[in-house]
Amino acid sequence: MRKRIFNSMILKRMTTVLCMVGVLLGGCSSNTFTEKQQVNSTSTTIKNSQEEVQLTFWHSMGGAGGEGIEKMVADFNKENSGKIKVDVQYQGSYDEAINKLKSAQIGGGGANIVQIYDIGTRFMIDSGWVVPMQEFIDEDGWDVNQIEPNLAAYYTVENKLYSMPFNSSSPLLYYNKDAFKEVGLDPEKPPKTFDEIREYSEKLKKVNASGEVERYGFGMRIYGWFFEQFLCKQLTPFVNNGNGRDDIATAVEFDKNGGGERILKEWYSLVKDGVMPNWGKKDEDYLTAFASGKIAMTLASTASLTSYIKTVGDKFELGTGYFPGFDKNGKGGISIGGGSLWILDSGNDEINKAAWEFVKFMVSPEQQAYWNTKTGYFPITIAAYDEPMYKENVEKYPQFKTAVEQLRNSPVESRGALLSVFPESRQIVEDNIEKMLNDQLTPDQALSEMAKSINAAIENYNLVNQN
Repeated sequence: MRKRIFNSMILKRMTTVLCMVGVLLGGCSSNTFTEKQQVNSTSTTIKNSQEEVQLTFWHSMGGAGGEGIEKMVADFNKENSGKIKVDVQYQGSYDEAINKLKSAQIGGGGANIVQIYDIGTRFMIDSGWVVPMQEFIDEDGWDVNQIEPNLAAYYTVENKLYSMPFNSSSPLLYYNKDAFKEVGLDPEKPPKTFDEIREYSEKLKKVNASGEVERYGFGMRIYGWFFEQFLCKQLTPFVNNGNGRDDIATAVEFDKNGGGERILKEWYSLVKDGVMPNWGKKDEDYLTAFASGKIAMTLASTASLTSYIKTVGDKFELGTGYFPGFDKNGKGGISIGGGSLWILDSGNDEINKAAWEFVKFMVSPEQQAYWNTKTGYFPITIAAYDEPMYKENVEKYPQFKTAVEQLRNSPVESRGALLSVFPESRQIVEDNIEKMLNDQLTPDQALSEMAKSINAAIENYNLVNQN
């Protein structure tokens, strides 16, 4: 695959086009790259190696995740007092953070380490702003086998680990074990396919004397990530060129390989047959409905497990199962979500190496065990599973085991796509599913519109950003 460093003269000519088509996230000023532009606020050469190296770390974790990161950074600074000091800065949502990064790289100032969501991977690789994590790993002799293989696989391109997995998650089935017992279903055997979801839901559904549904058997929000995961379960690519991993994607594949059609028709029929409601896109609405007993099964990220445990409380026994597929003996699996840590090239070896020391600390077994218990994200380091803190947490909340088992049982081929316009693509998928469920489009029309719009975004991006 050829190196993709963007031509600044072409970019200047095409900036207006980019702004009109909205190919990339955010404002026009933050959407273009210049060749190896490195302008970080801490990139001044340190004359005296005895001086404390100052680093800036941008992240997008609020709530418990933000609290966890603050503590981890404080522990690092204490351990490295007088050598390295990290200034941790919350940048808002993933979308806001990547837009701020673009503006910072163009305008001057910025960070040394950034947390970027999984769907920003292709963009970050293309940018030319980063030092691949593999370079530090090779130079340091750090054993990459310390990382969970399926987590490392997602961020590995051309045999290089570009970023370090950090807050990795996957989707799970959450279900009400008490409701299962109530209708005679085995509470230890959650459904694995959509046929089983339909079968279970018919038993779990409650309708009152007025014909109103008091409890649906199943409900899932409109979420582009679920669409992508259903493709992974079928081992059908989202885009061409090896799912954007062998070479840069030039078009979607889900409209040709049958994967997308199968998903949309099943999704549509589940709603139209009354198996599940259509309550829109908000995750909170489904969590609230699940905890209050209005739905007996739902889908959400493993990162939501702590929230589900707390919200459900002692109302009923919470169960977790694998993300459902279409075939009982299907060979597909899940892909990860969440984010990873990237080192931006400061142009200064001492600063870059200090950033690597910080990354190593953040993925050490002790820190990853803490991170898991604080948030519900996977420990990305295998040795973290032997930490007493992790073992105590799993003993208390055995639901965490499901996520780990599902991850390890997923083939590497299901690791998901890389696509520079993924954020836009996910929004396009969600908008068209919403229209389909509101009977503004048929499943076939929704599929066609998705493909048409995403292909246009891919074409415009590639036109501007490829030599």
